[in-house]
Amino acid sequence: MARRSALSIRIVEGRNLPAKDITGSSDPYCIVKIDDEAIIRTATVWKTLSPFWGEEYEVQLQPGFHSISIYVMDEDALSRDDIIGKVCITRDMLVEHPKGYSGWMSLSEVDPDEEVQGEIHLRVEVLGSRRLRCSVLEARDLARKDRNGASDPFVRLRYNGKTQESTVVKKSCYPRWNETFEFELAEPAGEKLCVEVWDWDLVGRNDFLGKVVFSVQGLEAAEQEEGWFRLWPDKSKSTEDGRRGSLGSLQLQVKLRDETVLPSQCYQPLVQLLCQEVKSGCQDGQVHLVTLLDETATAECRQEVAINLVKLFLGQGLVKEFLDLLFELELAKPCEPNTLFRSNSLASKSMESFLKVTGMPYLHFVLGPTITRVFEEKKYVELDPGKVEIKDVGCSGLHRVQTEGEVIEQGRQHLQSYLGELLDAIVRSAPACPPLIRAAFRQLFQRVGERFPQHQHAKFVAVTSFLCLRFFSPAVMTPKLFQLRATHADARTSRTLLLLAKAIQLVGNMEPAAGRAKETWLSPLLPALQQGTARMRDFITRLVGTEEEQGQEQGEGRPPPAVLKEGLLLVHKTRGEGPLLAAAAGKKLHFCLTGESLGFGKSPGAERIGAIALGDILAAEKVEEKSFGSSHVMQVVYLATGGQQETAYLQCKCVNELNQWLSALRKVCGNNPRLLRSYHPGVFRGDKWSCCHQRDRTGLGCDRTRHGVTLQDWSDPLEPAVEAQRLFQHLQGLRDTLRDKYWELLEPEHAQNGPRGEDAALPEGLSRLLAVLAELERCHGRALPPPPPAPALLRLQT
Repeated sequence: MARRSALSIRIVEGRNLPAKDITGSSDPYCIVKIDDEAIIRTATVWKTLSPFWGEEYEVQLQPGFHSISIYVMDEDALSRDDIIGKVCITRDMLVEHPKGYSGWMSLSEVDPDEEVQGEIHLRVEVLGSRRLRCSVLEARDLARKDRNGASDPFVRLRYNGKTQESTVVKKSCYPRWNETFEFELAEPAGEKLCVEVWDWDLVGRNDFLGKVVFSVQGLEAAEQEEGWFRLWPDKSKSTEDGRRGSLGSLQLQVKLRDETVLPSQCYQPLVQLLCQEVKSGCQDGQVHLVTLLDETATAECRQEVAINLVKLFLGQGLVKEFLDLLFELELAKPCEPNTLFRSNSLASKSMESFLKVTGMPYLHFVLGPTITRVFEEKKYVELDPGKVEIKDVGCSGLHRVQTEGEVIEQGRQHLQSYLGELLDAIVRSAPACPPLIRAAFRQLFQRVGERFPQHQHAKFVAVTSFLCLRFFSPAVMTPKLFQLRATHADARTSRTLLLLAKAIQLVGNMEPAAGRAKETWLSPLLPALQQGTARMRDFITRLVGTEEEQGQEQGEGRPPPAVLKEGLLLVHKTRGEGPLLAAAAGKKLHFCLTGESLGFGKSPGAERIGAIALGDILAAEKVEEKSFGSSHVMQVVYLATGGQQETAYLQCKCVNELNQWLSALRKVCGNNPRLLRSYHPGVFRGDKWSCCHQRDRTGLGCDRTRHGVTLQDWSDPLEPAVEAQRLFQHLQGLRDTLRDKYWELLEPEHAQNGPRGEDAALPEGLSRLLAVLAELERCHGRALPPPPPAPALLRLQT
């Protein structure tokens, strides 16, 4: 059994941001921190006060996280980036919105005294002589307040009007004090014990690092309490809300999902039932279980249900049969051949999710070169006379103003060139399309052809409605959201991509003249669109007509990609004799993560210098900034050939690349039995660790590892138990709805034959489903841990 928290974050847009540049604008981006650790950086949107990002992320977290902070920054090329403001969302706020929070949130000013982080380890006890003893042991992950990337922390204790202070630990965010302080116990014991952490400064005032306030009532009976306590900002200070709102606002969609995933065997009855329903197919006069799932899923949750079902059936080797069943059920409804699969039904959402889960490498292969060319050339492309910008052409002294017709003709040539290159790539891509996708499209093609024998055109439109309208076109319009580019397009490139995406849509509609009727300014592109339609029709014929080998046709699911992650990383020089350090210290090498090892060589095609077996990796964690002067360094702790523990320090180019590498490594090594529970976020230099100043090089780490913190991706390994648990969570509260929907959909002549109450006979599939849900609910009830005892030492949020 595993407890996990999944956080879905969508940063939509900002509005009314203040201008930070002398041009009267800003270059905003967002940094997402979870418990003060930077996890995500959005792309920068240049020269705007109302940026649109539209970026979505899902993060797997430790179950005990506290808050999410989203900082809006202004990027500057020649100086440090400016902080515009921030939004803070606590875990408690998300728990109050189980369906997720969605809306606008005003940015607030960043107060240095509220920018606290970390935990402190304390032991508090009452002695027989009516004295209160507080032992300050250590702290971890304190805020960095000094320019050297560290702090000089000390502890100040206040109780019953008296104050005591610890010694100062220089240049450490993981200090160890091991000091004890005693106070006379107040009568009655109503006084509060305040433990504050400060950063000592030689010049100027000390910086506040956080505090914990306790009520010691009840401690006399327990006599002693020890633990790690989170540091909190000073809420006793009066806050100024005058600037709240004047800094602009963010539109966010955030959802927290706390999950208890039972052992996989607990979900077998649910998985077997769903597989049996898919294999049995449609039966005349019966309401299929998949139809009930479709009809009871709301518009808000249908996408999530579709993803879970697709991944579950991929793992079971039945995704082709599942999609075919959805096609059959959808085509059994009253429908027109020209509007097939245009709604957001479960069939449409499932096919769309299936393409993303299985086809992202194919998408990059087809679209990548053309998208790169558009970004690099930055050509001005415009066909709409109402939006044409007239500009001067020619050399100095001989320039003239281009006419509107010349600008449109030039834009048509550029756009036609991009469209031709993209169509060439699509037409040539049939052999590169994954066999599972081709098999799904072949089924769809045949089903629609049988349903509309008089409209053979409809079966081509059915395929392109998914391939072009729901897969290629959105990726062309917003390549950043499909990992085709690392940044958003500027205004000119974005307009070119929009026109190119519209052209792909018109080709996919198989009726270019219809698009011309709606937007007459597209008429200059009509010959190219008509030619593209003919080429697309030939491509679909080859895509669905080529027979794969029998082994490919019966594929059991999505095979793991050969390369999970690769790229250039700088290897920092440190002490150690491991094979990686000895061969690569101080060099920038190409690293390649596969399902077997983390290998490295001089370049992508060069011979591999060495490798670390995945089974030998003990941890993949971040390194604090002061160690190498960069906040984008990770460490890979591993066992060398001699059995000794070694560490490789690898520098990434940005926070996103850092977290992507950490996520990839943690996912493939998550089941290693020798994973470390603690690590050192610093480096061992001289005779001590730079983080906690501990002198034992092989001693326990001063911070806990974060193996469970990962960014989710379409290429993640399948997790059948997780998908089954999420389906159970969705269906758990729908038992009455499923029963009512069944009677509603049942044909009237059948519905009149018996009662519809609680005791009415239900079909076998639905009856088994309700029984399986009830049993899973009992399993969860047995798995819930007993409530923890009330702490004798009560922490107060003040």
